[in-house]
Amino acid sequence: MRDFLRTLTGRVMLVTAATAVVAVIVTALVAVPVSIRAVNTQVRAELVEQSKLAVELLATERPAARETIVTELRAQDVEVYLIRRGTVDRTGLPSRVVQQIAAGQTVDTRSPVNGRPSFIVGRPLSGRNAGVVLTRPVASGTAGKVLGRIWIALLAGLAGGIGAGALLARFIARPIRRAAAAAGKLSAGDRSVRISRQGPAEAGELADAINHLATALQISEGRERDFLLSVSHELRTPLATIRGYAEALADGVVGADGAEKAGATMLAESERLDRLISDLLVLSRLEAADLPLDVVPVDLAELVRAAGEAWAARCAPDGPRLRVELPPEPLLVETDPGRIRQVLDGLCENALRVVPAKAPLVLAARAGAEAAVLEVRDGGPGFTDEDLEVAFERGALNRRYRGIRKVGSGLGLALAARLVGRLGGRISAGHAPEGGALFTVELPYPARTLP
Repeated sequence: MRDFLRTLTGRVMLVTAATAVVAVIVTALVAVPVSIRAVNTQVRAELVEQSKLAVELLATERPAARETIVTELRAQDVEVYLIRRGTVDRTGLPSRVVQQIAAGQTVDTRSPVNGRPSFIVGRPLSGRNAGVVLTRPVASGTAGKVLGRIWIALLAGLAGGIGAGALLARFIARPIRRAAAAAGKLSAGDRSVRISRQGPAEAGELADAINHLATALQISEGRERDFLLSVSHELRTPLATIRGYAEALADGVVGADGAEKAGATMLAESERLDRLISDLLVLSRLEAADLPLDVVPVDLAELVRAAGEAWAARCAPDGPRLRVELPPEPLLVETDPGRIRQVLDGLCENALRVVPAKAPLVLAARAGAEAAVLEVRDGGPGFTDEDLEVAFERGALNRRYRGIRKVGSGLGLALAARLVGRLGGRISAGHAPEGGALFTVELPYPARTLP
């Protein structure tokens, strides 16, 4: 029983049954006093009418008629008192009632008569210094009669509440059970599971959420597989080169005159592997939100100038024509200079891979209305509008252009986007006026820098 009450069905049934019982009890608490009041009002009204009739009949001075009236009234639990010359024919009436009748006043009150709460109605007999008083006990036993019928309503309400609760619980629990079953299939690896949209709006929303989750997992795992294939390809290429040269050196195929070149090639490929592994590590830490940041005041103009000097050596003499555009005044923000330099280096690395010789490569810094702006523009092949939509997704451009033009691991732009986001900025891709790609990094000024 305890396990059943822990279920949604059990709790809904318990709540509906309790609600039904409470409703019946509240109804009884309201109905009993209302019923008693209604009965007493009726009794009082009847007694007033009876008093009028009794006065008319008792005025006849016929003893037989008076006896008949008294007998009939007593049969209705009405007592008749006659007052003559200020004296009542028997005890029990309150003295103030006797005095009011003797004074020729009409009485309509409620007061104890012979120890019982009673309605008292009295009228004087005109011209006789006398009067008639009728009393009738206040209605009793009404509460017991009403309560005697409540147990039937209580049982009916309880049964109805349990039945309604069972139906309601089944109706509510059905979409939850379907969602639980679907979640179980998802956890087992079935990404094709979908739930039909049935029932109330909330059940439809739950079905939509499960379906969207299944679709998102399907897409995410597909991208993950593509990404792993891309990374494995990127790892395999430098490893094959290193292995080939290592075997050649071990077999003596490469002599002393070629050892220097072989060593340089192996060093370059190992550095490529190191960059790839570092990018993967930084990406994983960014997604886990545990990458340390050293946010300090930074002059972006000076940072871009230093980056331009470093990349000038790699661009000359047969590479792109590097140009640096800086504002006349310092451009101060609060950010991590090492991470921003990492972003700039990654963007320049991508540009250097595809920009032809003598084509422009521009590093620029300027002050925007709400944020400091860094730009990396080039005169390379650039992007299509479709490329811009997926430019910062891991491996998206790598998959699209592999075998068509030089591509990297597909991690650089994704890494740049996540780094800039962690620093409270924004990064976007577009078409450069030089004809190639444009990457814009916006970093908030100190007052707006995110913590």
